[in-house]
Amino acid sequence: MSVDQLWSLHKMIATELARKMTAEKERLDQRLRELRLVDTSKMRANRRRPYPKVCPKYRNPERPKETWAGRGKKPRWLNAQLRSGKKLDDFKIESASWIGDGGRLNGPGSVELGLKAKK
Repeated sequence: MSVDQLWSLHKMIATELARKMTAEKERLDQRLRELRLVDTSKMRANRRRPYPKVCPKYRNPERPKETWAGRGKKPRWLNAQLRSGKKLDDFKIESASWIGDGGRLNGPGSVELGLKAKK
């Protein structure tokens, strides 16, 4: 094939591809409009259940505003301290010692607060 023939073939292919892309985009836009009309209140939401707020159990002594509740990934400040040889209990917040599993009150702290411990 000559260069002129190749160039005209290229133009025909580019035109056809542009036409097909426009048609496909219009088809997808129409489908999206149809889906937006569907009543979403009947659809089950895949939301995570809400978790209760967890009190912090560990505090950074250098920056007291930095705390960790003991859930998830350990913060950087705690990892650095643990690598330097300190123990996790060195950072425990004293008022958190009366918090049991799930945030239930049980132990001596509950008496100080005037609360009865759950049995």
